[in-house]
Amino acid sequence: MWRVFFNEINHQAVVYFFLCSNFDSYKSVKCMKSSRNIPRIEYLKVKNYRALADLELKELTPLTVFLGPNGSGKSTLFDVFAFLSECFTIGVRKAWDKRGRFRELRTRNMSGSIEFTIKYRESSNLPLITYFLKISEENNNPVIEEEWLQWKRGSHGRPFKFLDFKRGKGGVITGELPDENDERITESLNNQETLAVNTLGQFSKHPRVSALREFISGWYLSYLSADNTRGIPEAGPQERLSETGDNLPNVIQYLKEQHPGRLIKILKTLVQRIPRLEKVEVKLMEDGRLLLQIKDAPFDQPILSKFASDGTLKMLAYLTILFDPNPPRLIGIEEPENQLHPRLLIELCEECRKASGETQLLVTTHSPFFVNGLKPNELWVLYRDERGFTQAKKASEMKGIPQFINEGSMLGDLWIRGFFEVGDPLVNSGAERIKSRLNAH
Repeated sequence: MWRVFFNEINHQAVVYFFLCSNFDSYKSVKCMKSSRNIPRIEYLKVKNYRALADLELKELTPLTVFLGPNGSGKSTLFDVFAFLSECFTIGVRKAWDKRGRFRELRTRNMSGSIEFTIKYRESSNLPLITYFLKISEENNNPVIEEEWLQWKRGSHGRPFKFLDFKRGKGGVITGELPDENDERITESLNNQETLAVNTLGQFSKHPRVSALREFISGWYLSYLSADNTRGIPEAGPQERLSETGDNLPNVIQYLKEQHPGRLIKILKTLVQRIPRLEKVEVKLMEDGRLLLQIKDAPFDQPILSKFASDGTLKMLAYLTILFDPNPPRLIGIEEPENQLHPRLLIELCEECRKASGETQLLVTTHSPFFVNGLKPNELWVLYRDERGFTQAKKASEMKGIPQFINEGSMLGDLWIRGFFEVGDPLVNSGAERIKSRLNAH
């Protein structure tokens, strides 16, 4: 056991942390470049899912942020990803029942099934793949009406479905690069509420199907709160922060033992955001539980995490997610501004952009401070139309916004000052409004 010292650039503080490794591990983290393929969702369409009667999002970026006032549909859109992930991990029925079944899930005053369309690339050298899922209900039971995977081979080919199922029956083309002329194998699933991708994706002979199954089931959706990070969990390293953050001490223990260089990087970044912070450590209690302790200057003794500031714990938790040595393929963060000082948000936004080189990040917010760190093509503004359904518009497609940004304006400031065409929290839940003010400028 030995001690690693960091002298802060601006002489703000010194970070002390006991690590079970050598300093070379930190240098390897700094120099490390990703060699893995990173799937990217480029397109999403949702029909009949709560307030999302017919929502279409095109050209999604590695960092995509959804902005809007309360009630605009941000949480519902966030829940689309949670619902799909749970369909693959705990099963369609449990995810369906958890949300109140068709009565609560289907858009009010609408008929028909719930539909999801996702277009994504497994890597930059593979074609765009479309995944379509259509769910209905019979006798209070979910039914997979239709499910298919489609892609196009070559620049002159036509799109074709290499997996195509309706109500538990269909066919699939096997192989690493399924072709339209390859043999299609007929399959029947056990029941009509089973996902074909989830079932067939367990077999190595369907690598493209397996890749989608692994992709969706590995999504990470965060619902962090500072209070949840204050617990005293049972000792034992854990690789990834839970969605609520209640295992933060376990993750710190894991990083300390397995990825000390990555932990140093997290703490160095944290002290830049919270200058008086000196030390973060985990302590094993006699009863086998873990204590997270935080030391501030100029005090000699650390305090328990239960007495630390909300902002310190929240920022530490977010950095633990963003600096994950093996990050999930997609990370969702809901309203990171809660419990953080506004001046920290633009820096957190920059950390999110850096992390998007290793994963895809989806963030919901209604903070202009966080939005100030974004580029126009990274920001979608949500609002309710006259029927009460959620719509979305990209900031880069709003009249005048690119010009304002080129002249040095910041997106969050433009939103608050009323220069966005949509999303004004004081105008009909952010709906489109008369653009006389925009035209005047």
